[in-house]
Amino acid sequence: MCLDTAKVACCHANCACFQRYTRRCGQAAGQQRPVLSADGGIVHPPTPRARRHRRHWISCILAALTLIAVAPGQSQGADRDEPAVAHGLKGEYYTHSAPGAFDFHELKATAFDPSLDFQNLEPRLQERTGQADNASVRWTGGLTPEKSGDHVFSIIGDNGFRLWVDGELAIDHWVDDWEKEQHSQPVTLEAGKTYDIKLEFFEHEGGSNLHLRWTPPGGEKQAVPQSAFTLPADFDYDGPVAAAVAPSGRTLTMDFAQELAAPPPSFGDHLDTVIGGSPWPRGKAKLDPADPRRVVIPLDEPVVGQGGTAELKYDGEGGLTGADGAPVGEFWTSGSNDSEHQLTTPWAKDVDKENPLPEYPRPQLTRPDWQNLNGEWQFAGAEAGEEPPVGKDLDEKIVVPYPVESQLSGLERHEDRMWYKRGFSVPDGWQVGDGKRLQLNFDAVDWQAEVYVNGQRVTTHKGGYDRFSVDVTDALKGTGEQELIVGVYDPTDAEDGPNQPAGKQRLEPGGIFYTSSSGIWQSVWMEPVAADRAEDVKTTPDVAGEQVAVDVRGVKDGVPVTAVAYDGKREVGRASGTTGGQLSVPVPDPHLWSPEDPHLYDLKVTVGDDKVTSYFGMRSIEVKTIDGKQRTVLNGKPVFSMATLDQGFWPESLHTPPTDEALAYDLEAHKKFGYNSVRKHIKVESDRWFHHADKLGLLVWQDMPSMPRTPQGEQRTQFEHELKEMIRQHDSHPSVIMWVTFNEGWGQYDQARIADYAKELDPTRLVNNMSGHNCCGAVDGGNGDISDAHGYPSALLPEPDGERALVSGEYGGLGLAIPGNSWPVRHTYVGVDRDKYTDEYLVKLKEVEQLAACKGSNGAVYTQITDLEGELNGLLTYDRRVNKADTPKLRAAHEALLKGAAEGTLTCDNP
Repeated sequence: MCLDTAKVACCHANCACFQRYTRRCGQAAGQQRPVLSADGGIVHPPTPRARRHRRHWISCILAALTLIAVAPGQSQGADRDEPAVAHGLKGEYYTHSAPGAFDFHELKATAFDPSLDFQNLEPRLQERTGQADNASVRWTGGLTPEKSGDHVFSIIGDNGFRLWVDGELAIDHWVDDWEKEQHSQPVTLEAGKTYDIKLEFFEHEGGSNLHLRWTPPGGEKQAVPQSAFTLPADFDYDGPVAAAVAPSGRTLTMDFAQELAAPPPSFGDHLDTVIGGSPWPRGKAKLDPADPRRVVIPLDEPVVGQGGTAELKYDGEGGLTGADGAPVGEFWTSGSNDSEHQLTTPWAKDVDKENPLPEYPRPQLTRPDWQNLNGEWQFAGAEAGEEPPVGKDLDEKIVVPYPVESQLSGLERHEDRMWYKRGFSVPDGWQVGDGKRLQLNFDAVDWQAEVYVNGQRVTTHKGGYDRFSVDVTDALKGTGEQELIVGVYDPTDAEDGPNQPAGKQRLEPGGIFYTSSSGIWQSVWMEPVAADRAEDVKTTPDVAGEQVAVDVRGVKDGVPVTAVAYDGKREVGRASGTTGGQLSVPVPDPHLWSPEDPHLYDLKVTVGDDKVTSYFGMRSIEVKTIDGKQRTVLNGKPVFSMATLDQGFWPESLHTPPTDEALAYDLEAHKKFGYNSVRKHIKVESDRWFHHADKLGLLVWQDMPSMPRTPQGEQRTQFEHELKEMIRQHDSHPSVIMWVTFNEGWGQYDQARIADYAKELDPTRLVNNMSGHNCCGAVDGGNGDISDAHGYPSALLPEPDGERALVSGEYGGLGLAIPGNSWPVRHTYVGVDRDKYTDEYLVKLKEVEQLAACKGSNGAVYTQITDLEGELNGLLTYDRRVNKADTPKLRAAHEALLKGAAEGTLTCDNP
């Protein structure tokens, strides 16, 4: 929180839009953190990673001014010179008599709730009723407005709700739907007068959220503040009137209306502290020396400042008393998470901000001379229609190539439009303009880019996951410093945006969707090149023919070309010809590439005056019928693909790994766990990621990033263009065995045609037309090589069709929160205890084995390799500091499964 005008920008978290709560076969969202303001009202920050837009600055400043009214050191709750008042409501939590009954069958808990603005009710329902679905809540109390006149109430939630004000039914929406906002007729209220209020809510299944708002006379719609609520007369409550995790993330405070005696040692044994759905380790409670109405509890592990609330439950038997000796009764309440602590991986400290990600970016097409342009650039947010800032300095700095929303960028906010700027000089020895050209390379910019050199626009590009290059020689001026400007437009999933392939990125992240990665997010670099130069070298192995086909892309026809293959230093074959035709380079008695033996050959290619180095692997992948079942076959032998879902996010840098060592780490972890495959989920990584997979020996299922909505017209054309670029830019990596064109129906259309198009682009790899075609409204195109079902927590297989190999494209999702190493939010398919985690994993793996033994399964993808923002179902924590599983046990079990599947020795226990 900021307390001076110099820090107004940091306060935008207090006025960003509410996250919309989405559902999938379980979509969920992060949780709003209520914070008491100076006047006893409530401010609602979504996450400290503020998404700042210029159009929000005015409201941000107003919020900041409200906060500035809080004197340093003063509680944001009640004035310490006056008795604190318990502003809030009585909440009664019930279970239903049966699924779909939507009744108030059995009262499970009664609690003090500060407000009625819940971004995620799942943890609260789970804690208070023992179940997150088929539950109802009734809130009662008083409502006191500050202004006289007509008030219009509105509610939006998931699922049904109804509201009474002063005994009159104002909103009645007892309907099993979600996100359908309802409004009352104007309700006339008198300032300072207290009216009875009652709100009832039911949750059926899936996600749950609830927001009560009002529009007061002459005002705008806003959440009804905590200061407007008072407890009903029949609720005798003497528990905390406010609670919060402190900005350090290391302390929890509880503020009471009455002065207290020092908490006895027994108090802690009777207090449950659950933060973000996880029991939190803590120290002994004590009184604040400066305030006898505040209890301070040290936390053993820091709470990350990313959503979640603190649930506090006291049974009344711990000996806590007021200063007058009167016992404090049992209470159940919640507090805000005001922590500013952020997660980082071990590699964050290794980032050189002057030269981040210094490794050569393009391992399958290398040239000796190049220069990295990563590092500190000038930066500014932009508006539509702005001219490029030629000759002007920009106000801010950003570290490229980290997304603007990320910690490592130095900015941590979203911009729809933005400018990047830096200078560069061409090394004298490159002979640019004297036989050589200067090529500028962008490995990924999300989503639309315009590039200017010395004020001249040299290229434009659309597509957030594919690289692009441009010859800027003709835009250079002399031999001194040149000006480079990049304009970016990235609306992500905005409703009025172009519905671009955004994958898991969201402007309002939550649950299975995450913070957007806008702007430049992969390396920027330059190199001297010949006038006729290779844009790409495509290699297609022919194992049976003992040769590799070599195609040089991006060069006009008729240029002389020679390709020479090496095994180590030994030449194994060469071929010559001209561009426009395919070379067949002999590879006699080929050493095959496989997960067990990822052997790579080097390749040197000369195209006219251009000399590049590449590599390839000799392997084949196909589907064959063996013993009446369709099998995936690698190098002529059946192979079971045991993978994890790998989404490629980092807490400090989002889509961009902090370092190359970090990039390799997750893939190396796959190998240590005994996996032979990885499903790169709804994201396309850098060339270096594929290079690591090639060297380590992992079979890659590569997803096409999905669109947020069903596309129309030009949106389809753009999707297919980006699909083509994804395949074209990665179709020489031996690790890649499968293209996944759609997932669970997200943004689906023309499913069969798109799968055929992918197969046409690359007939040498498998095509999965719809991963999870049993889920969420997905439509199976009925074609391709793979038929894929999702199941949580147990793996499922689709029914056989006699043509396609069957796989379990997602399963598992065993959730385990590690306090201090994850966001304080809980979204998972099933939670497990830490001491049972490995055993539960192996139970689910045994089910996968039985699908292979009994039904001919060819692969399974466990969800997932790491935790993410709102998901706690990783084998590793989001910060990669804790491994939840017993690695040797997992490795042994995976190796046994893979060996048995390959040899046909698995035993079917229940034929």
